[in-house]
Amino acid sequence: MPSHLILALILGLTILQPDETLRSYGGAAREWHLVTLNGTAFDAPATLSFPSRNRITGQAPCNRYNSRNAAPYPWIAIEEIAATRRACPDMQAETAYFAALKSANVAVIDGDTLTLSDEEQPLLVFKARD
Repeated sequence: MPSHLILALILGLTILQPDETLRSYGGAAREWHLVTLNGTAFDAPATLSFPSRNRITGQAPCNRYNSRNAAPYPWIAIEEIAATRRACPDMQAETAYFAALKSANVAVIDGDTLTLSDEEQPLLVFKARD
């Protein structure tokens, strides 16, 4: 069988697989606003959304960002984060936010609350806004 047919078959099977990420389990069609980081109220603006399969986007305290999450729910594995490069007074908060996002490996959606945790504790708690 020619290699282009095999590639087309593999691509077709990949596309037809169900989306098992947070997006399919209540994460889609909402913008999630960060309320706590490491158990402390987070006063800077930060959002997270799931616009398409395996994609995340949002607004950190200073910059817009995007990345991939290919882990099935209830896990999350955020890959390298690409962000714009604006400086602002909240750069320390943004650095802490991105570090927590990359450290999270478990996600739980409970109504309008999204909690991202590591093996030991909740790292980020978001509230949904439709």
